[in-house]
Amino acid sequence: MAEEKKKNSWLHGNVLSLGLVSFFTDVSTEMIFSILPSFILSLPGAGYDVLGIIEGLAESLSYGLRSISGVFSDKFRRRKAIVFIGYAFSTLTKPLFALSSTASQVLVIRVGDRVGKAVRTSPRDALLSESVPEEQLGRSFGIHRTLDQLGAVLGPVIASSLILFFGATVRDIFWISFIPGSFALIILIVFVKEKVGNKTSETKILQGIKSVLKGRFLLLLLVVGVFSMGAFNFSIILARAQDVGIPEAIIPLVYAIMNITHVVVAIPSGILSDRIGREKVLIIGYATFLLSSLLLSQRIVDPIHIFPIALVYGLYMGIGATIQRAMIPRYAPAELKGTAYGIYYLVVGIGYFVANSMVGILWVNAGLAIAAGYSVVTSFAAIVGMILFLKTH
Repeated sequence: MAEEKKKNSWLHGNVLSLGLVSFFTDVSTEMIFSILPSFILSLPGAGYDVLGIIEGLAESLSYGLRSISGVFSDKFRRRKAIVFIGYAFSTLTKPLFALSSTASQVLVIRVGDRVGKAVRTSPRDALLSESVPEEQLGRSFGIHRTLDQLGAVLGPVIASSLILFFGATVRDIFWISFIPGSFALIILIVFVKEKVGNKTSETKILQGIKSVLKGRFLLLLLVVGVFSMGAFNFSIILARAQDVGIPEAIIPLVYAIMNITHVVVAIPSGILSDRIGREKVLIIGYATFLLSSLLLSQRIVDPIHIFPIALVYGLYMGIGATIQRAMIPRYAPAELKGTAYGIYYLVVGIGYFVANSMVGILWVNAGLAIAAGYSVVTSFAAIVGMILFLKTH
């Protein structure tokens, strides 16, 4: 009986608590992000290229800085405190969008929010992975991702409802986002438990990075890096929705569609990856992104056609974001999981900067078909790379 309870420990404790923290944080974040692309495009001098650069720079800095927080959480063995600092910084920064009036101001606030995410993400993932047995990592990351994305579904719906039924402005939404963010901080303080041991000083930081960057982990990073160089984020889909005539109050619902499909597939894809292998399921995720890029490149006659594109992109997010994270512990030393996640996020961040910047610039200067075609090529190369990675196992 005790053994069965231990096996099912992923159903409660840190998995559930961290999931609820992410749920309320994502309600806050996605209330804002569902309307932010159209808000940016309404500012003086801001076009698709500016949007792409803002998103690319903010996300790349976020992913890059995760390497630092991951390394330090391994070094000092105190993950919860670092996670709290990251969530608190984002919660306090996001409402400041309400005070912005230029694209440069939005960029500063967007980067500030992503710095908070950077600080918390690697130690949070390491803490989560240390809270469950290895054979349950896929489903544990799946349930965390599902709770995270349920918040991402609710956030845009709240934003759209406040605008449609209560007459709220975009800037009102920015201020209101502070409320669910505060709930997340309370849950984190009260319910999340530290899982790592005492502080150690034997492993120097650079030695830890060197210990991680070798073997199959290095090959995995290469494949992930190639894919990330074309993996534009959700803002491109939302910008396309505005481009084809979707009203501003309805655009958050386009985002909600992405997040609903994300929720639907996160746990099943995690469980499937535990059974047949995470590498095989990740190939499916990459292929789904390729399909969404192909759909994006097509001419849209009826604005309603943006919703199937959002649905397919949401499937990619649910599979890819869940499985890539769950793969890391298998290829990294057990005592350096935070460092491994940090390096992983650094590679992904550099790729995302290239992806969002390139897609935005190509969209303005060569057309959307060429921009989406670029992502088709990089995702196809990553699929081939992951197949080869599997064959050399």
